[in-house]
Amino acid sequence: MPSNVPHFSTGRRIQVRRSGVHGRGVFALQDIAEGEVIVEYAGKVISYEESQRRHPHDPAHPNHTFFFQIDGNRVIDGGDGGNSARWINHSCDPNCFAEEVEDRIFISALRNISAGEELGYDYGLIIEERYTAKLKADYACHCGAADCRGTMLAPKRGWKPKGPASDLAEPGKKPKTGGKTTAKAKAERKNKAKADPKPKSKAKPKAKTEAKPKAKPKARQARTSAKARA
Repeated sequence: MPSNVPHFSTGRRIQVRRSGVHGRGVFALQDIAEGEVIVEYAGKVISYEESQRRHPHDPAHPNHTFFFQIDGNRVIDGGDGGNSARWINHSCDPNCFAEEVEDRIFISALRNISAGEELGYDYGLIIEERYTAKLKADYACHCGAADCRGTMLAPKRGWKPKGPASDLAEPGKKPKTGGKTTAKAKAERKNKAKADPKPKSKAKPKAKTEAKPKAKPKARQARTSAKARA
């Protein structure tokens, strides 16, 4: 059976360096065309249970992880054998989007990107607990976009991640909302599900937590992981 995994250039097209948005960021070294696959979100694929054991990567910053949730049971730990994709920051007005292809996560250009631009995608983090001012501040966004939500948390209802203009997924590809996740958020969801006999459908990009997340907030996969980097 032919594979749908995309082919993309492995040349030096992006670079990790200090970001004005947050910590480290990923920047284009050359022009990148809309729709072009830029990089795979690499790392060790672990179980949800293992991601809980590993959470957080940095106790001093528990909301900053490198987890990107593939589905309800598997998570990519970008901090374990990962690459530069884990440093891609969240943006409320992204120039990239994440997509799942055969259980792998790829970051692609949402529009034409000029050399020197910082890459960013919407983590689309969603957690079950009530969105308080403190919780939003815990996941504050500093992307600077005109329509910045002020937080990496996405609205629980009526929100959809920005995707390709066609908005049509190719065979084998699943658009993801956010994607970056934190083990903590998933644990909360599981506990709630046990208390509530009513079955819930799973929403499907995440990253960066860098899931630059990228497991507390769940980046609903409609296409980006759960990497909460705030």
